Amino acid sequence: MVVLSLFDGMSTGQQALRNLGFRVSKYYASEIKKHAIELTKHHFPNTVHLGDVKNWRSWSIDWSKVDLVLSGSPCQDLSSIGKRKGLHAERSSLFFTFVDILTHIRKYNRSVLFLQENVASAKKEDIEIMTETLSTKPVLIDSKFFTAQRRRRLWWTNIKVKTDSIRDAGIMFKDIIGGGMVDKDKAMTLTASYAKSTAYRDKIKLHKYFVKKLNNSYGGAFNYVIDEDGLYRALTQTEMERLQGFEDGYTSILNRTHAGNLLGDAWTLLVIEYIFSFI
Repeated sequence: MVVLSLFDGMSTGQQALRNLGFRVSKYYASEIKKHAIELTKHHFPNTVHLGDVKNWRSWSIDWSKVDLVLSGSPCQDLSSIGKRKGLHAERSSLFFTFVDILTHIRKYNRSVLFLQENVASAKKEDIEIMTETLSTKPVLIDSKFFTAQRRRRLWWTNIKVKTDSIRDAGIMFKDIIGGGMVDKDKAMTLTASYAKSTAYRDKIKLHKYFVKKLNNSYGGAFNYVIDEDGLYRALTQTEMERLQGFEDGYTSILNRTHAGNLLGDAWTLLVIEYIFSFI
């Protein structure tokens, strides 16, 4: 299999293919985040890094050989936690770059498989545009059935995914923490900004930070653990890895802030494995 991954992030798609035993002869990755590329090189040194997706016309690829195109185009302009500027705003409009690339590949390989992801909280009109553009209705999958995290995502794909076979793995938030207690059955969606916003604080300052957050309208969306002293703490790097379905230590070459940024932007590994199981 030859794979082209756009907005590759921490290469979750590549890890899912490996876990399922797919033989990938070539994996092309387009990514610009320094630490994402560093982590991918650590786990997958044979990855062919292409750089910025905007420069795709200059890539040296045999387009006829591409079997699978992966795309998690930016959601910042679509998500309910962002400013919701819409699909045509600067970052989220990169969806149309993915469409251009897919259209180009189809000139040489009509049977190429594709997977496009974005947030389920996008406005109805933006979801409709993506659906009409791809001539494919999205599949809604929540990570809560696979891990201890609520994470609703839409997947546009020509892989024949069946959602009626999804069964809850029964993994709860309390099951993945390294100590203390939580007040939610499932963690809220892990975001790229989470690790940064909860970094570089001592125990008391972090507790006060969460108390302040819990007293405003966004408090319920924050993930925290109540430790043995009754103080609020942020999730550890290992706990964030577990929320996304990765093994402990998967991001250990990075510090917590950089790892959390990637994990918050990433796909849930077990969800991708489920989708790819239908290939």
